[in-house]
Amino acid sequence: MDLSGVGVWSQQLRYGDAAEAAEAAAELEELGYSAMWVPDIGGPVFDTVGNLLGATRRAVVATGILNLWMHAPEDAAASFASLSAEHGDRFLMGIGVSHAPLVDSAEPGRYRRPLAAMSAFLDGLDAAERPVPRDSRVLAALGPRMLETAAKRARGAHPYLVPPEHTRIAREAVGDGPLVLPEQTVILCSTRDEAREIGTDWLRSYLGLPNYAGNLLRIGFTQEDVDTVSDRLFDAVIAWGDEEAVRRRVDEHRAAGADHVCVQVLTADGNAFPREEWRRLAPALR
Repeated sequence: MDLSGVGVWSQQLRYGDAAEAAEAAAELEELGYSAMWVPDIGGPVFDTVGNLLGATRRAVVATGILNLWMHAPEDAAASFASLSAEHGDRFLMGIGVSHAPLVDSAEPGRYRRPLAAMSAFLDGLDAAERPVPRDSRVLAALGPRMLETAAKRARGAHPYLVPPEHTRIAREAVGDGPLVLPEQTVILCSTRDEAREIGTDWLRSYLGLPNYAGNLLRIGFTQEDVDTVSDRLFDAVIAWGDEEAVRRRVDEHRAAGADHVCVQVLTADGNAFPREEWRRLAPALR
């Protein structure tokens, strides 16, 4: 399973039209992207993984992340085994604990002891009739204890909504062997005003989730940065500008210790597949 290079993180590949997602996945592979990452906020995520695997020949398809509260580990392991048998060693199971406001909205009080919940889920994957191998899973890890778990019980960490400074922290935390696979949000645009128009509300929605806000506070941003979505924070988390600006940010993650970076492209139409932007970025990111 090749986890070098640059991948694409895309909610459109997950929740957009399945036929277009398959067509886009095939093109992304031809453009040179090494992996496709999809979120899991409800719905048949393994069907999406199978659709993308079936449309490609070499690229890794990864969940970024599989919400452990929505799946029984034995069912996840069975789906992993079935997809791997059909498509080879190309499915990377990214697993995460999500966020209390999202989990508790359906069942108040369910979200508790997230580290213990992750350990129990991994125990379930290990105990399944056909276990998910350690090297075929990564954890959505931001803080020190989850990063430690990612190093010990998975192939590495998939941090989301992080600047290169966090990538450096993650690399130091997991050591030399495990993988660090951060997501990097990008906006191709000409001006700060255009970037802010596209990205401010999107970023504000994530800053309302305590795991992300707490992580940014832990690495040196202030509560005012978070509350106001300051330019300082916006510029650290979102790479905006031309293709060269995006390439520089990806290179910063690599210099900080990333093995692979997956770019998430934001556009004014959040539901449309950003296929032209993916095409524009591909030569710069190879």
